[in-house]
Amino acid sequence: MNPYLDIAPEVQRALSEGMPVVALESTIISHGMPYPKNVETALLVEQTIRENGAVPATIAVIGGRLKAGLSREEIEYLGKTGRGVAKASRRDLPALVARGADGATTVATTMIIAHMAGIRIFATGGIGGVHRGAETTMDISADLEELANTPVMVVCAGAKAILDLGLTLEYLETKGVPVIGYGTGELPAFYTRESGYSVDYRVDSPAELADVYRAQRALGYRGGMLVTNPIPAEYAMDKTVIDAAIEQALRESVEQGVKGKEVTPFLLARVVELTGGDSLESNIQLVLNNARLAAKTAAELAR
Repeated sequence: MNPYLDIAPEVQRALSEGMPVVALESTIISHGMPYPKNVETALLVEQTIRENGAVPATIAVIGGRLKAGLSREEIEYLGKTGRGVAKASRRDLPALVARGADGATTVATTMIIAHMAGIRIFATGGIGGVHRGAETTMDISADLEELANTPVMVVCAGAKAILDLGLTLEYLETKGVPVIGYGTGELPAFYTRESGYSVDYRVDSPAELADVYRAQRALGYRGGMLVTNPIPAEYAMDKTVIDAAIEQALRESVEQGVKGKEVTPFLLARVVELTGGDSLESNIQLVLNNARLAAKTAAELAR
């Protein structure tokens, strides 16, 4: 057991008894939504996982401790503190731990801590990837490297639509990360169900997802697996509307000199404003949809 890791009693009991567990990130709480919507959504996602037969383990760094499973009070703290909590990727963990500081975990760090705890499946909204203009900025999310190196299944609604989706898929292919479409042969684009890019394989049931993951582990692969689950059709946004909002947000981020780890939160928040809040509701619904699929798949893995 890692000396810096704290596993919540409910999560530890589930893991010890071979029950299904699903990891959840905490950046969506501190950086992804305004308070109190962020806390309401985090608790609703946990409830959704329980309703679908698994135990939720929201992950964060609090007081320098790596937490696999948060209390309601800890979730409330992250939600109220918001961007006052550091956005923690792989490079940030040593300093946060050494300083006894707080951190909201990205996809990359959630995978790291989930793997330490023995959790095999993680549900999120969308992964990071290759940013538009990366050929000059070299802005590529650490999420992709983590997928190449950490054996956790990540269930998402595709890469965030603010990214270069084609280059993100190329990067994942180079790293040998299987990209699987749930009920689709096309990469979902977060707010919309289609992107124009094909995924590696299509599966149509949680049992099939569990089988593919078991085979990957039995083959001794080092990395993880990306499952892309389209947003429910009734909550999908009009592609023309969302593309226009993203383009405007991108222009404004350049004009305002937004860089590094602040780019994604800025763009997502600005898209919410430009769409009159519609993108926030879509974001919530796609996260819930991913939580349901992850819980059902975790239950299949535990059989």
